[in-house]
Parts: sequence; C-alpha cells; structure tokens
Amino acid sequence: MVELRRIYWSRQALRLAYSAAVLWLAASVVLALVPGTNAGTGQLTSSVSDIFRGMFDAVLASAALPGLFVVAPTIAAVIIHAQDVRRRDPVRRFTRQQRREGMTRAGGQCEMEAGFKRRCSRPAEHGDHFYPWSKGGSTSLQNFVAACARCNRAKSSTIPSPGQQERMERRRRDYLTPVGSVSVGERQPLT
Repeated sequence: MVELRRIYWSRQALRLAYSAAVLWLAASVVLALVPGTNAGTGQLTSSVSDIFRGMFDAVLASAALPGLFVVAPTIAAVIIHAQDVRRRDPVRRFTRQQRREGMTRAGGQCEMEAGFKRRCSRPAEHGDHFYPWSKGGSTSLQNFVAACARCNRAKSSTIPSPGQQERMERRRRDYLTPVGSVSVGERQPLT
C-alpha cells in the first residue's frame, strides 16, 4: 500500500509540474510576442528581418527559464519509463490456472469500481493487471483482478489510486473467505 501511494502521488506531482511548466512556457512566449511589451527603445525598425529578429530574441529570452523547467520533468519521465520497462514481468499473460483461480475468487463478477464506489455488477470477461503490466505490475494472482470489458478498457494502463486500492480490498472482504487474501496489486522488483 505504501509503495503504491508513493508511486501514484509522485507521478501525479510530476504531471502537475510538467503542466505548470508548459503553461509558464506558453505564457512567456505569448507575452514576448505581444506588441509593446518589449518596446521602449523608441527606434523605428528598418526592415522586416529586424522585426523578426527582435521577436525571436524576445521569445528566446523569455522562454529560456521556463524551458528548463519543462526539460526537468521530461527527463524524470523518461527515467521513470525506462525503469518501468526494466520492471516488466517477462510473462505478459496470466496462466489458465491463475485466470481460473482469479475468476473463481471473484465469483465470475467484475471486481472493478462502478459508480458511487461500488462493485461493478457485470460478469467478468478479462483478467486485468491491477498494477499495470506496462508499468512494472507482476503477472501474479495477487495482481489479478477480474474485470468486464468496459471496466478493463476504462482502466487501461493507468495506475490505480491508493483510494481505489483500499476500496477494492474492502469490497473483497465482502466476498472472500477469511482464509483468502484481500490484498491487491504487486509490482516487479527493479532488475
């Protein structure tokens, strides 16, 4: 649970930092192109090339610092993606035995979250990686979640929030025997 929380919130913070930096960069470029913001010399430009050179210099000067703030989260995202690729389980698909056990554990019903944080009522058709395989989720029974086609497509390869994990484990307590494990999600170690 602690690892998923850390991973989820660090990636959300990275997305927020990247979005803020891109907005800052865009605002800087737009403000540099607005006539009159860089005026003040009082000189008339002699040619079109001087006008464009001045605009280019203004954009370059105003975009330098926000550009660095765009590059930093981009580099972090590339590093995270490379680690995710290195974490990928060599086995992509669940075995028939894992699929059978996972579907039996779920009672043939989708385990994903429907509206109002309740369990989806549709029959399960797919075995989904709760923690996405593409982001280092293991192909194990602990990471197996029975899902209907709609919920499987909707989740796609997003990392579930810690709240979604808690609610999934709480719902599992309702239909699993006390002997069965309610924990969900497992990530491959970094190799």
